[in-house]
Amino acid sequence: MVNALKDTANSGENRVIEWAVSEKPVDYEAAVAFMEARAAEIAAGTANQLVWLLEHPPLYSAGTSAKPSDLLPGASFPVFKSGRGGQYTYHGPGQRIAYLMLDLRHHKRDVRAFVQSVENWVIDALAQFAIKGELRCGRVGVWVDRTHPGFARQEDKIAAVGLRVKKWVSFHGISLNVEPDLSHFSGIIPCGIQEEGLGVTSLVDLGYPVTYGEVDEALRQTFIARFGPVATVNAPL
Repeated sequence: MVNALKDTANSGENRVIEWAVSEKPVDYEAAVAFMEARAAEIAAGTANQLVWLLEHPPLYSAGTSAKPSDLLPGASFPVFKSGRGGQYTYHGPGQRIAYLMLDLRHHKRDVRAFVQSVENWVIDALAQFAIKGELRCGRVGVWVDRTHPGFARQEDKIAAVGLRVKKWVSFHGISLNVEPDLSHFSGIIPCGIQEEGLGVTSLVDLGYPVTYGEVDEALRQTFIARFGPVATVNAPL
C-alpha cells in the first residue's frame, strides 16, 4: 500500500543507489526519523538513494489506513503510528526489513508501477529459494499458495509492502518473513485481512532454513537486476 504526496521537489541528479545492512536490531522511531531526513535530502539532490536492510525489536506498526479494531485485545508489543500506506503489521526478530529511499525521478514517475516493481522484486528473491511468491488482487503484499488439491483454500502472506512517496522519493518499504515467531502476528489482524484460509508464513515455516546472509544476497542480486547497480556502504544506525 502506498501513501503518495504531491510532487514539489527539484529535479535532482544523483543516481547512485547505496546498499546498507544493519547487523543489530534498530529502534523503529530512530529508523523512521532517519528515513524522513534522508528522503528529504534525496529530494533536494544532496544525498544518494539508499536501500537499508535491518531488523527491528518486536512491535506493531499502524499505517495510515489502520483501524483501531484491528489491534486485538492482549496485543503485547509497542504500537507505533507510521506514515506509510497500509494497516497494521508486525515487525520483529527473524524478519528482514528493506527500507527503500529511492528517487522515482530516476526510475519512472509512476507510483503504481513502482509498487509493482517492488512486489516483483520480492517475488524474484523468493524464486532464488524455489518459492513461488504471488500477488493477489485486493490484497497487498506477496503470498504463497499452500492449498492442497481437494482441501479448502490456504494462502499465506510471506512479505508485506508499505511505502510512502513524497516529492517523488520513496521511503518505508518491505518486510520479508525469514524466521519470525509467527505467533507474534496474533495481536493484530495483519493488513486488515481476516478471511478464512488466509494466514502468515515465513521461509523457515515453508521448510527453507535460510540465513539472513543468504536472503540479503538474494535481495541484492534481484534488486540490481530490476533497479540497477548498488554501492555497498556502512549502515546509518
